[in-house]
Amino acid sequence: MAKNDPYAALRIKQFNLFLFVRFLLVFGWSMQFIVIEWQVYSITKDPLSLGIIGLMEIIPAFSMALFAGHIVDQNEKRNLLAICTAAFSLISLGLFLLTSETIIDSWSTNAVLYSIYVLVFFGGFLRSFFGPTIFSLVALLVPKKIYHNAATWSTSTWKTASVSGALSGGFFISWIGVDKTLSLVFILVMLSLIVLFQIKKQPILNTKIDEPMKESLKAGVKFVFQNKAILGVLSLDMIAVLFGGTVAILSVFAQDVLNVGPEGFGILNASISMGSILTMLITTYIPINKNTGKKMLISVFIFGLSIIAFGLSSIFWLSILALFISGAADGISMVIRQTILQLKTPDDMRGRVSSVNSMFVGSSNELGAFESGLAAKLLGPVVAVVVGGTMTLITVVATGVFNPTLRNLDLTTEIETNEKEE
Repeated sequence: MAKNDPYAALRIKQFNLFLFVRFLLVFGWSMQFIVIEWQVYSITKDPLSLGIIGLMEIIPAFSMALFAGHIVDQNEKRNLLAICTAAFSLISLGLFLLTSETIIDSWSTNAVLYSIYVLVFFGGFLRSFFGPTIFSLVALLVPKKIYHNAATWSTSTWKTASVSGALSGGFFISWIGVDKTLSLVFILVMLSLIVLFQIKKQPILNTKIDEPMKESLKAGVKFVFQNKAILGVLSLDMIAVLFGGTVAILSVFAQDVLNVGPEGFGILNASISMGSILTMLITTYIPINKNTGKKMLISVFIFGLSIIAFGLSSIFWLSILALFISGAADGISMVIRQTILQLKTPDDMRGRVSSVNSMFVGSSNELGAFESGLAAKLLGPVVAVVVGGTMTLITVVATGVFNPTLRNLDLTTEIETNEKEE
């Protein structure tokens, strides 16, 4: 086997263009989400309105996911991503106009609020197409032998853009105001669209272009549920996020448990993200292809332990360390999941498999936030987090025992085969 090259994917110009496009889009989307949350709460002063924002986005994203996967597999990926990006720019422009002084002064509060909800809803519709399109496009831009390296860089870019976009959103609100920040998002999206057209159109690898939608969707779902490695890794990630997520109630810990105020709240959030980004970058140097399944199980187990440690901690620096470790473990599991999906998914099914993935992960994020909030209300925040971490550990053990395919998964042979084919 050839020596690992951590920069293999970055030596391909088309892939670098793709990473730049993805960074701009995710950075803009994350910034926009933070700004809209701020604006809506400023208008309503009602925490429930923030929950409605999440609901408005997840309903279309979840319900349209399978259909979006079918469309992605049937069409050319570069142009489809361009259409989605152009539509995203219109949403960003609309949100900019809705937050301008002219609209704020002339429209009623409810009219502005409901219009924002409508645009967020359409954003959720686009979200169902973005994930499968981007996942499918990655595999067309790099040789099979470096799929694992490309997946690592793509996931790292997404996480870095997501974190920096969210942080920048808060700063820009303070510096230039809500409307001007949203105008900046619009500019970033338009820039990504210009760069996107520097990427060449890619071939459509699906040999069943005329396949009826019902049969196409059935084939995609059937593939996921029959592939024990893919189903196992998706299920494990979903349960871990559903029960082990603490982000939704971090503000409760910051204010009522650790008593650290808004600055401490920001540090707690940042510690998770820094752990994820750091380990994602490290995995470009240390391949995860050997004993992949065991590494996945170990990383999620460490994630569960760190969540329990955070729940039990009343010391600020110890809580930061626990969250950093949880982010690091989560970063490893994310890279492994994306690598398994890239290597195990046939070219003609990438859109549909990615859609199923988005349904697992997307729904678990939203439901996990709801579960965390409800559990914290019923059991108290400390007990809720400890129970969630414990459920994660139980899930890991159960998966390891009852899914030997995932437990014994090793991608070394598969990657070596791809290298020989190239």
